Amino acid sequence: MSIFIEVKNLSLTINNEKILKNISFNVEEGEVIGILGKSGSGKTILMNILKGSESYDNISGSVLYHISMCNNCNYIDLPSKINGCCASCNKGRMKEITYDFIKNNIYDKMKREISKRISIMIQRTFALYGDENVLTNIMNALHEVGINDKSSLNRAIEILEEVNMSHKLLHIARDLSGGEKQRVVLARQLIKKPFLLLADEPTGTLDPMNANIVHKVIMDCVKKYNMTLILTSHWPNVISTLSNKSILLENGEIIKIGNSKELVNHFLSDYPQEKNNKLSKFGSPIIKINNLSKRYISVDRGVIKALDSVSFNILENEIFGIVGVSGSGKTTLSKIIIGLIPQTSGEVLVRIGDEWIDMKIPGIINKGRATKYMGLLHQEYSLYPYTSIIGNLTESIGLDLPYELGVRKAIKTLSIAGFNNEKAEAILEKNTSELSEGERHRVAMAQVLMKEPKIVIMDEPTGTMDPITRTVVTKSIINARNNLNETFVIVSHDIDFVQEICDRVAFMNNGKLISIGDPKEILKNIEFSEKDNM
Repeated sequence: MSIFIEVKNLSLTINNEKILKNISFNVEEGEVIGILGKSGSGKTILMNILKGSESYDNISGSVLYHISMCNNCNYIDLPSKINGCCASCNKGRMKEITYDFIKNNIYDKMKREISKRISIMIQRTFALYGDENVLTNIMNALHEVGINDKSSLNRAIEILEEVNMSHKLLHIARDLSGGEKQRVVLARQLIKKPFLLLADEPTGTLDPMNANIVHKVIMDCVKKYNMTLILTSHWPNVISTLSNKSILLENGEIIKIGNSKELVNHFLSDYPQEKNNKLSKFGSPIIKINNLSKRYISVDRGVIKALDSVSFNILENEIFGIVGVSGSGKTTLSKIIIGLIPQTSGEVLVRIGDEWIDMKIPGIINKGRATKYMGLLHQEYSLYPYTSIIGNLTESIGLDLPYELGVRKAIKTLSIAGFNNEKAEAILEKNTSELSEGERHRVAMAQVLMKEPKIVIMDEPTGTMDPITRTVVTKSIINARNNLNETFVIVSHDIDFVQEICDRVAFMNNGKLISIGDPKEILKNIEFSEKDNM
């Protein structure tokens, strides 16, 4: 195979901190390469540099793209096409070009043309027109690349068939599950006819069943379009399954390049195996859910039963899990519990002191009184991008504290969210844009805990965390529960995390509560359900 991308001595410094340190590696045409590393190791920054969509000041080294370009129409293609006939105009010959992404800025014409042939799937960002249906999203993407003729409709349907989404042409994008949204994102990217796909945690917030579907679709498209794939994932098994060669990053340095299975074993050798002790006794019920139902009306789908007569109690000081595949009703349930959306019928009661608050009754002495003691970390969290971390943890969330006290409390809370004290202190004056996605996720978790809630609801809290960071956060949540008497409701598809941290688990499917009990028993149900649906 031909060398497609050549990275030489790549270094990047942001605000006097070395993010990437003298990185060098090659990518051959058609390769599938995995990038492993803890949160904050530099994976996402590296992907952005390879895409060429951002400009960095203190950057050095080279990112060389070895490509071919038509001498007649300037069409850009893979290096294996050198000296061949142009696939676009069928007239010109493809000549050899080597182009450096580092020496040229994002406004350079050649760089823009190469970037058009590079697609990227970004973690937690679906980049769809939420109020439009699936077909319109694809048609818009075709129009963006100048395809407006009669063939555009057929092309849109063909692409949706390639990602197994042609059966949901008229579904509104916001109503899709996470896995379905990601497949539509991929379909929009395929319109560019990319020769390189950068997939940065493309399934980080998906349940295992939907993640497997997306992975299969990605790999099928890689083969069909003869794409090169560079993939990051916090799930090591994804890297070892999908790629043959991997790069292990640590603190911005390449530790090792080699066989994916061997690198995954090396990476997991640092995985803490410490067992966390669970409580054997809990308090009385603190949340009561009785015959809870939620229905939506969709123009094309009719009545949607997001929740269907769900009933259970959550005990004070319990870490309670809610599990199920995407679209099972988990997130809807968590939003109703905390009062963000109303139920159609049934009730949610929250105990504050010795009084029960009905969450459907508005007002400061009713729902408002309960929500004061509740916190939510949503999977689509957002931080204030132009505010420092200490600002995000204090005045941005309404905490008016003396600066010294705010700093002290912030460092302690960040440590609960998985940072060590040194790292927590070092990031306080940084903006959120200077952190990795995994680090931002942990800051968002700390933002919730800063208000000292009695009940904490976490929707996919480990979505972008590597196994080592996840273990730290697991221990921190258990310590917070044991020492601060907090009750946690964990909504997650991360089976290992749920099994390790939760005292009880409720298994949801199609809006119904299927079973509730010990995590190991519920895990068996989920594994059976996934196989049954494949």
